[in-house]
Amino acid sequence: MARINLRNYYSVDIPDLFVEVTEEVADLLRQYNRKDHADYERRRIHKAYYSLDADDGIEKDVVLLVLSPEEVYERKLSNQELYAAINRLPEKQAKRLYAHFFLDMSIAQIARIERVGKSRVSHSINQALKNIEKFLISNL
Repeated sequence: MARINLRNYYSVDIPDLFVEVTEEVADLLRQYNRKDHADYERRRIHKAYYSLDADDGIEKDVVLLVLSPEEVYERKLSNQELYAAINRLPEKQAKRLYAHFFLDMSIAQIARIERVGKSRVSHSINQALKNIEKFLISNL
């Protein structure tokens, strides 16, 4: 049996309180202290002092995005306009634009899959963006 002071394991300030525990529990507590100290040192060395859980509202603002009804409606309309513009594109332009922006594929990947040059894919995507811009401007 090992005798430990619970004051060493609680973050609140308590008076000394000694208890006897088995050697296994004492070893686990020592390992916990070592890991906790190692984490502290890692944060100190890498200057990782900031957290999104710092109760300053950053995490709440990032995670909880509350939109007003007007904003929801505007987003819905703009998405509908965007999809209408994409539907008016030639098939190749629409496929390449979708692959690049919606599937996060690089121009090189698209070119490799379609067995064409990167410049062709790049030009096609740029033309698609210009066509979408023209469509959206004309529908204002």
